Amino acid sequence: MNIQILQLLEGARAATGLTVVIDVFRAFSTACYVTEKGAEKIIPVGDIEKAYSLKEKHPDFILMGERNEKKPPRFDYGNSPTQLQNTDLKGKTIVHTTSSGTQGIAGAKGASEIITGSFVNAGAIINYIKSKNPKNVSLVCMGYACEFPTDEDTLCAEYIRNALLGQPNNFDNMKKTIWEGSGKRFFEPEKQEWAPKEDFNLCLELNKFNFVLKVEHENNYSYLNKITVLPQTNH
Repeated sequence: MNIQILQLLEGARAATGLTVVIDVFRAFSTACYVTEKGAEKIIPVGDIEKAYSLKEKHPDFILMGERNEKKPPRFDYGNSPTQLQNTDLKGKTIVHTTSSGTQGIAGAKGASEIITGSFVNAGAIINYIKSKNPKNVSLVCMGYACEFPTDEDTLCAEYIRNALLGQPNNFDNMKKTIWEGSGKRFFEPEKQEWAPKEDFNLCLELNKFNFVLKVEHENNYSYLNKITVLPQTNH
């Protein structure tokens, strides 16, 4: 298995094989929480105008996401799992657009298959890749607004790669590095309205979910399909 770690939008465009588009803070952590809350479908889009257009055509769709970390005008929700905890999303279709993660999905044209990446379902991602046993795996770290790499995305890629290669991981050390680095923003008082500190904990709740979110195509858009992954067993 050939595993490469790639960065930002250029990395997404260079991705081949089974591709994991990683956005820990917060797109693909939030997507897992939304899925767990019973959303029927998540439609990831890169272009915010496409999100508005889908809402116009389907008024019952829910708009969720961010630009510059904040909820865009006329959106129902931002990109915070904390702020979604008490919402009823059962049976809803979510249109999700963010500055990083959904851009990576849109950019990974050369991938044979795309799944989303985060720590909250890292174990399921690892087991899914093992079950597929692809020749090539691309781990794409989307970073901050596709502009510069971030600790959490790069370390998530390293966590997945290490596990696939049978190498040890020290998640506590990784979490400490993230807390001291790019995770600091969740503890700044002036950002609590759109980046609450509880998001840090929710996005780093390792292996909380036992499913992967795979990009599927339907009509003129893509959606994230929930695939439950059973743990690997040794025969």
